[in-house]
Amino acid sequence: MPLDPQVKAMLDAAQELGLPPLHECSVEEARDRAVKMRPMDATPAPVGQVANVSIPGPAGDLPIRIYSPEGKGPFPVLVYFHGGGYVVCNLDTHDQLCHELCNKSDAMIISVDYRLAPENKFPAAIDDCLAATRWLGENAEDLNGDASRIAVAGDSCGGTLATVTNIRIRDEGGPALCGQLLIYPITDYYDPPSQSYLDNADGYFLTRDGMKWFLDHYLSDPAEGHHPHVSPLRCSDVSGLAPAYVITAEFDPLRDEGDNYAQRLKEAGVDTVHKPYPGMIHGFYSQIGVLDRTEQAINESCDWLKRIFTS
Repeated sequence: MPLDPQVKAMLDAAQELGLPPLHECSVEEARDRAVKMRPMDATPAPVGQVANVSIPGPAGDLPIRIYSPEGKGPFPVLVYFHGGGYVVCNLDTHDQLCHELCNKSDAMIISVDYRLAPENKFPAAIDDCLAATRWLGENAEDLNGDASRIAVAGDSCGGTLATVTNIRIRDEGGPALCGQLLIYPITDYYDPPSQSYLDNADGYFLTRDGMKWFLDHYLSDPAEGHHPHVSPLRCSDVSGLAPAYVITAEFDPLRDEGDNYAQRLKEAGVDTVHKPYPGMIHGFYSQIGVLDRTEQAINESCDWLKRIFTS
């Protein structure tokens, strides 16, 4: 279908700003832009409590932000890994989204401030995410969470971190997971390009050059792009993973690899829901109050979370 009219208006407004493309920015400029893009005047969805704490990580203290629902626990736990190509974004850029997920899923959200590249190359981010999830498995009860009901989630590279955490827990040990919410995840390397990389190379927020910029900062060597913890689509075995909910967007360079990963999970016997969103672009899931389809996507994914937490 054609580009959603609300998305087109958003892209047209962004183009009028005349900002340089991401791949021409320094890391500092890109991070500053990501922070400024967050809606500063937005009113977050109400939750019971928000707390910032630090937990032990592989390289020292690892900051997390805990969103607790209203009501009496223990609550199911959703460990959330923010997007940003492993290079930009932080707890604040995804704060409104985490409020929304907490409010609509009735789950405790644990947002993880994992180490960013290029200061911390692969596999620093996945080591942090695995450590945080294991820590939750051991300490959820102290937070009024339920260690028997833990799921992982993330958008873009955060979706990659979520499914790779699931793979590593299967292979290396950790708490049993009851679900994985993968929002337009990166599941493959940009070279050779998929058809959606070619069709949506430019003009739809995330570009092929932008993805190259991200992954070139994240990886020490292009050969690492073939590692299954970078490109889980190349994992030889994706069986035995937690039930999955995979969101993809029509006008997204990552569309095909998300579609293909959802199909791989289904073929491996993983209970998988694949939700493609026609007319949408990469990043649409975070456009709360801007795009009507954002509210729909969040509501539908939170309904799924409620089901897996009670099944």
